Amino acid sequence: VQLVESGGSFVQSGGSLTLSCVVSGFSFDTYDIAWFRQAPGKERRSVAFLSEGDNTKYYEDFAKGRFTIRSDRKNTVYLQMTNLKPEDTAIYYCAAAEAPLYGSPKASDWTFWGQGTQVTVSS
Repeated sequence: VQLVESGGSFVQSGGSLTLSCVVSGFSFDTYDIAWFRQAPGKERRSVAFLSEGDNTKYYEDFAKGRFTIRSDRKNTVYLQMTNLKPEDTAIYYCAAAEAPLYGSPKASDWTFWGQGTQVTVSS
């Protein structure tokens, strides 16, 4: 199993960014996918969750209305982010685990991780 994120960048407050996570070694039908983020000095926390098998998506409160998680149902998961704020600055990671995870926000529940991609939002 492999996950490779890309798309992180420097963006001004109010801007938009789309992150990609290319996966291999498993099917979206049997694995759930999530995006997490980790800001400097803080714990890794969940952002959004996707289960194609159950057609389910979950978002943390700070992500609702601004972020969208979706997949191409083949090998790529996206996190579309709009109206970005300085507090969104973090390394963003995609994670995968065999379903069902029921939207678990606990990083320890997720088995496979990408290397992360840096998002920096200036004020």
